[in-house]
Amino acid sequence: MEGLCVKLFEASRKYKMKRHKAEAIGMVVDSFEASHEGIKTIDIQKRCEFSGTSHLCIYFVTWNMNGQVPCEDIAKLVGEDRKYDLLVMGLQEAPRNNICKLLKNTLADTHMLLGKSVMQSVQLYVFGPKNSEQFTREVKVDKHEVGGLGWLIRRKKGAVAIKISYKGIQMVFISCHLSAHARNVEERNLQFKHISNSLFSKNKNPYAKSAQLTVWLGDLNYRLQGINSYPARDLIHENLHQMLTSKDQLLQEAERGEIFNGYCEGALDFKPTYKYDIGSSSYDTSHKVRVPSWTDRILFKIDSDNVNATLHSYEAIESIQSSDHKPVKAHLCLKLKK
Repeated sequence: MEGLCVKLFEASRKYKMKRHKAEAIGMVVDSFEASHEGIKTIDIQKRCEFSGTSHLCIYFVTWNMNGQVPCEDIAKLVGEDRKYDLLVMGLQEAPRNNICKLLKNTLADTHMLLGKSVMQSVQLYVFGPKNSEQFTREVKVDKHEVGGLGWLIRRKKGAVAIKISYKGIQMVFISCHLSAHARNVEERNLQFKHISNSLFSKNKNPYAKSAQLTVWLGDLNYRLQGINSYPARDLIHENLHQMLTSKDQLLQEAERGEIFNGYCEGALDFKPTYKYDIGSSSYDTSHKVRVPSWTDRILFKIDSDNVNATLHSYEAIESIQSSDHKPVKAHLCLKLKK
């Protein structure tokens, strides 16, 4: 175990030296030049500037629901202290229940639905404060299905998206569910590229303003590679799970320049979000004994010199146990320079 820890620590240290070069001053992220440096890891700025100098605060949640929807879990997802402008919720393997109605009822006192995009079990909702129509412009939706037989059990793979202008900021939000299994790395890479090129490509206006903020959230299904399940679990049990980031396929493929070029993500300080025994916080005890992995992610990209972004949280909601995935949430605040 000690020898494995030393090797993983050295690999993780070298990996982070390559990719933790975010162009940040005081943990503020500006627009980035296109390059193949991998995903830029952004530190968390604990103090939220909501109702201070921030122009827009957004709360993101992604969750693979595994076909379950306990009402109390929905309440946990949206939170009680709703000090955010927009709530963006991406769902995968959502059940047949009317999730939209349930979300509306839960948020009725504070927020209203601004947009939704649904493709069976892959869903995306954007909520804003009551009477926020005056700030909302150009809400458009799109979807892109990828191959597979998931439709037979209403568990499609692909992506749904919402393009919205809110308070003058052009944004695109994408909820996706990519192919499963550790071996399908190239398939996931191709799906990412096809989705990126397809969404909002029909009747595209060449003179339209491009998105200043693009956010992908979902079950991207990238796994840990090059480590067996029990050594990985030992590290997680010892709270050394950060040493596993060098084994993360998503970060590896991004560093190769295959996917998510120029995107940012918070540090993976939380434990891998898949696969859990339902009803518990114990990793898979089935005969497959799957390697724990950070399948559920939230990544963002700023494409404007006029927008700064600060990340105030990036974490899993470990108290929710109704699925084999843990939800992941992030709190991102935007500030216009001019």
